[in-house]
Amino acid sequence: SGFCTKAAFAFFVAAGSVAPGMAKDVQPRPEILQTLVNCRTVPDSTARLACYDAQVARLDAAESSKELVVVDKEEIKKARRGLFGLALPDLGGLFGGGDEKKDEPLGSVSEIESTIKSARADQYGNWSIVIADGARWVQTEPRSMRDPKPGQPIRIRKAALGSFMANVNGQTGFKVKRVN
Repeated sequence: SGFCTKAAFAFFVAAGSVAPGMAKDVQPRPEILQTLVNCRTVPDSTARLACYDAQVARLDAAESSKELVVVDKEEIKKARRGLFGLALPDLGGLFGGGDEKKDEPLGSVSEIESTIKSARADQYGNWSIVIADGARWVQTEPRSMRDPKPGQPIRIRKAALGSFMANVNGQTGFKVKRVN
């Protein structure tokens, strides 16, 4: 019973499969996980234990060889935050995209708050801002503002039509896009 005690929720990803409910079209569980779950149906307790032992060993070997990846909910939230603003291919909803309501329990990210690590203006006066996690955002519309400085707070949020708005140190927002 202590099989997955580390995380309250885990994803099992193997050979391109994703956990049920993650994709727009529900995909089956990876075979290695389903085989383990099927051990519950073995009526004889000795045979059931042997089934669990064999499948857990197989699962452990698959995880050790990176054929299977186990990711807990907190790791997914951290990854989604780090990927905020990047255009990603459809990964079955694992790191975002798809139905926002379905994504909520996994930590859907609609805005981030950080601090400015560095900022510089280009020859046209548009700012390139690097935030604390290393993500670089560039201003995409001309708008005058007080110069952003390292250490100042920045809030970046989703806006209309796939765009993003940033507010530096409580100033009026301006459109940005992520470039790394």
